[in-house]
Amino acid sequence: MERPTRIVFATGNQGKMNEIREIMADFPVTIVSMKEAGISVDVDENGSSFMENSFIKAEAVAQKCRELGYEGDIVLADDSGLVVDALGGEPGIYSARYMGEDTPYSIKNAKIIERMEGVKEDERSARFVCAIACVMPDGTHLESEAAYEGAIGYEEKGEHGFGYDPIFYLPDRGCYSAELDPDEKNRISHRGKALRLMRDKLAGYFDIG
Repeated sequence: MERPTRIVFATGNQGKMNEIREIMADFPVTIVSMKEAGISVDVDENGSSFMENSFIKAEAVAQKCRELGYEGDIVLADDSGLVVDALGGEPGIYSARYMGEDTPYSIKNAKIIERMEGVKEDERSARFVCAIACVMPDGTHLESEAAYEGAIGYEEKGEHGFGYDPIFYLPDRGCYSAELDPDEKNRISHRGKALRLMRDKLAGYFDIG
């Protein structure tokens, strides 16, 4: 297989793009978002796991790249969410759609805290999970997955982050995820760890140690 010339990340989120460009900064390849690649696809994320949903997105975008003549592209896609043990793993793969996609996270967070009422401190364990799927130009699949362990707090705290960060408490740091400096959060987060694992898997294709 010839050395790939471009990595397409199946996202429109600028924060994710900044993170992948930083982690893979030494790759001799252009890293672009779907939008920057001129790709628009409607994907039905009907998988039963984070990884399945990631591959559904990656395959759809890879197919579009091939149709447009970009047969040398590496395509990455991610799926992530919050898993709360006391809630049977909810909201899980439905994290973005929990209580409706357009429902503000302040309402979603309040609902989770309400559902956790009466749950003992040592039973409030939770984690953010990120699964990253990769489709290589020759159709080969690569994958990486990582978690960011913590617990569900009793209130919302912090001005940083987004989504469920304000209710995600980090016992080893004594603060909420939304109270972390963004650079520190990216260093320890589920997505940052999963991206670094994927970076290590892709490094060989670019003769990078």
